Amino acid sequence: MTSSARPRIAVLFPCYNEEAAIGDCVRRFREALPDAAIYVYDNNSSDRTREIAAAAGAIVRSEPMQGKGYVVCRMFADIEADIYLMADGDNTYDPNSANKLIDRLVSDNLDMVVGARVEREEAAYRPGHRLGNFMLTWFLGFLFRHQFKDILTGYRVFSRRFVKTFPALAHGFDIEAELTVHALSMHVPTAELPTPYGARPTGSFSKLRTYRDGMRVLYTIVSLFRDERPFAFFGILAAALALLAIVLVVPVIVTFLETGLVPRLPTAVLSASLMLLAFLSMACGLILDTVSQGRREQKRLAYLRYTAPGG
Repeated sequence: MTSSARPRIAVLFPCYNEEAAIGDCVRRFREALPDAAIYVYDNNSSDRTREIAAAAGAIVRSEPMQGKGYVVCRMFADIEADIYLMADGDNTYDPNSANKLIDRLVSDNLDMVVGARVEREEAAYRPGHRLGNFMLTWFLGFLFRHQFKDILTGYRVFSRRFVKTFPALAHGFDIEAELTVHALSMHVPTAELPTPYGARPTGSFSKLRTYRDGMRVLYTIVSLFRDERPFAFFGILAAALALLAIVLVVPVIVTFLETGLVPRLPTAVLSASLMLLAFLSMACGLILDTVSQGRREQKRLAYLRYTAPGG
């Protein structure tokens, strides 16, 4: 795609204590996308991230609320562009893949292109992170019936209509899961392309905590499943409660048929209560599914106000 035909492009870097990497990161993406506006949003860094990013030619802004989700929310609200490319400021993503991702977005009229990470070196991806990403990616695909290969990658390209209709409710590293679920629940066109992934430079350290942030991402996925597909969520809960009620009541019924007595009255009451809760759960799912459908319709109408990337 020639630069004369290229729409306005914004490159977004959410950053926290990345003085060892951000300068080179900005320069490399500037070489790959010379016509793009490059923004670095500093998230309360205690080092020289802001100064180094500005010296490298980036537009530097701040977000005082701590957490990557808050930064993404602020960037999407503040910046006006036709195409948004987001990457981490740790210099691990390949700038040479940027044009490939953008061209795919525009040529196919997509709303999100995900850069799935392919390791160039063993040290790029810690084993715990690799396993956690695989499990969370599989779980999200199972719940939402779509299988991305890397839901936690920070390398993504978005259309304007995606960015301006994305609610951005997550606070931390679970923002990537929310981006993926939003795309799936809205049924917007997406693609996933493999991109090289390298190790952090010396002096740069990952802020991701494997277990704490992994549990946060898992909680976010389950919460989004409850919000976007409430009938399925509460239906599963209702089925579990009903099954437990049946398991508990079978011995009571057998004893009653044999003796005509109900010696396990507390068990019978518990079983009846669990079955009642199962029916209530199913009713909640039906009601909330109607509400969720109305919310999706409103979001879809807001989304349709914007033109397609190649429009």
